[in-house]
Amino acid sequence: MTGNSFSVSGYGPERAGWTRLFARDSLARRLDWPILFAALALSMIGSLLVFSATRNRTEINQGDQYYFLFRHLMNTGIGFALMIGTVWLGHRALRTAVPILYGASVFLILMVLTPLGSTVNGAHSWIVVGGGFSLQPSEFVKVTIILGMAMLLAARVDAGDKPYPDHRTVLQALGLAAVPMLIVMLMPDLGSVMVMVIIVLGVLLASGASNRWVFGLLGAGTMGALAVWQLGVLDDYQIARFAAFANPSLDPAGVGYNTNQARIAIGSGGLTGSGLFHGSQTTGQFVPEQQTDFVFTVAGEELGFVGAGLIIVLLGVVLWRACRIARETTELYGTIVAAGIVAWFAFQSFENIGMTLGIMPVTGLPLPFVSYGGTSMFAVWVAVGLLQSIRAQRPMSA
Repeated sequence: MTGNSFSVSGYGPERAGWTRLFARDSLARRLDWPILFAALALSMIGSLLVFSATRNRTEINQGDQYYFLFRHLMNTGIGFALMIGTVWLGHRALRTAVPILYGASVFLILMVLTPLGSTVNGAHSWIVVGGGFSLQPSEFVKVTIILGMAMLLAARVDAGDKPYPDHRTVLQALGLAAVPMLIVMLMPDLGSVMVMVIIVLGVLLASGASNRWVFGLLGAGTMGALAVWQLGVLDDYQIARFAAFANPSLDPAGVGYNTNQARIAIGSGGLTGSGLFHGSQTTGQFVPEQQTDFVFTVAGEELGFVGAGLIIVLLGVVLWRACRIARETTELYGTIVAAGIVAWFAFQSFENIGMTLGIMPVTGLPLPFVSYGGTSMFAVWVAVGLLQSIRAQRPMSA
């Protein structure tokens, strides 16, 4: 890009001086500040919710009420640094590294199936790395599926050889996504697989591939879900969760306990909530996994409809800006990457909030930027970095 003068890999030569920071062609002017502020606000709100949910949980906070708060802030800081690194490298540079990133992510999820893997809440999807830290490789797989499919689907289109991906290219992209998805299914981590299916659909829609592929994938997904149910691939706890979703009154002290307590917490919040750190359901520790899967219940109870609504609005800002980035970029690769991230964030947010309200089954998916969890936080901030890189490299007239 001749004339662009900010010093980030792929963005042109350096211009010295703080006075150039907000010049028309500077990186600062090219960043999407609303999406950055919204993501930071979500993470900061999440830190308060995580602290409220864990400060009295002596059985998990190592006797330190600030244990989870500190780690959540640390995870946010690391995630923010990863975002900066992603912008610095540029999504185009990462495009060339896709084979390495894809291979590394597949290797990590395969390691979960070895004795190195650890089971948390019934899902054998973690790797314990020591020092109280663990990784959930399926979170990174979401990123590499987006990058890998975008690389394949956009290659000949961006080169000007094809107006849209041909059938062979689509099959290759689907094969690339299917390998890690099948491995994750074996863990089994049904929630992550659901997100990956939605990502694949979003990517195909954005790529310009024939709609027959989208409808075919929907049909294959439906048949696959029925086969998984009939063949007993799901664990007993997963089947029980779906049964509780279908019948909320089923076993209210057992499999239906989480959802019932979550709905009580949210329902008791009213318009403005009981006040931060004053929720009876939260302080009474009635809602399990409240710092992770059910963090939205803390907002509903203690901040009420207003606070919970603010979280939804901030998530909406992230999605709106990401959609705008997907629409404005001039290359198909960037469009596909941004669209895949939109599909990921939108479905995962809907599923997490929906399961706390009882309108979706419990799957153990975190709420982006808000829930406690290092790997998830790292992955979503890398995704923000990709969005920022796509926006930064578009022509200024876009």
